[in-house]
This record gives sequence, C-alpha cells and structure tokens, in this order.
Amino acid sequence: QLLAGRDEMAVVDTSTLACTYAALICYDDGLPVSAENIAALIKASECEVSSFWPKLFVGAMAGQDIGALCTKIGGSGGGGGGDAAPAAAAAAAPAAAAGKGKAKKEAPEEEEDMGFSLFD
Repeated sequence: QLLAGRDEMAVVDTSTLACTYAALICYDDGLPVSAENIAALIKASECEVSSFWPKLFVGAMAGQDIGALCTKIGGSGGGGGGDAAPAAAAAAAPAAAAGKGKAKKEAPEEEEDMGFSLFD
C-alpha cells in the first residue's frame, strides 16, 4: 500500500510539472495561458494528464503575473539576523568620525585577470 501512495504522488508531480512547463511555454511564446493551450501542449508532448489538471492549473494561476513569478524565485526567506547591520553601522560611526580629518582618496579597485573567462 505504501507503493500505491508513491505512485499516486508521482502522477500528481508529473501532472503538476507538465502543466507548469506548458504554461511557461505559452507565456514564453506570447500565447494566452489557457486550459486549451496547456492541454494541447501536454497532448503534443505525449504526457498523460487527467483532463481536469489544465483547468485546475489555470484557475490557480488566475490573476498571477507569470513573469513576476519567474523572477521571484527564492521569495521571502531569511527573516533572522536583521540587527547585525545597524550594530555594525553604530560601531563604524566613531571610526568614521575620527577619520574625517584625514580625507584620504583611495584608488578604485581593479579587476584581477584570472587567466580564464566564463564565456570561453
């Protein structure tokens, strides 16, 4: 019985992924993200998805900006540690005040050539 539950979960995951990819393809091609377009793309990919999935997915995406969702990956994590920056700024303030008399201009940092490029 445990395996049956895993198989059902795999079907749900596959259906969700198929609808997600189809919606992203529609969005990327400038087509409306509709249940019909999603169903057509899923059919063309020879995936097996229950007929209610595209409608369910479009209903869940109603009113959402897919472009904004794609750029908000990672969201709102990391709420802790917010006090470190004000504490560091408060500690640096006396040092900055002491160094005001010596307005010293530093040369800008130059990038060091590491001997390779990301695009070679």
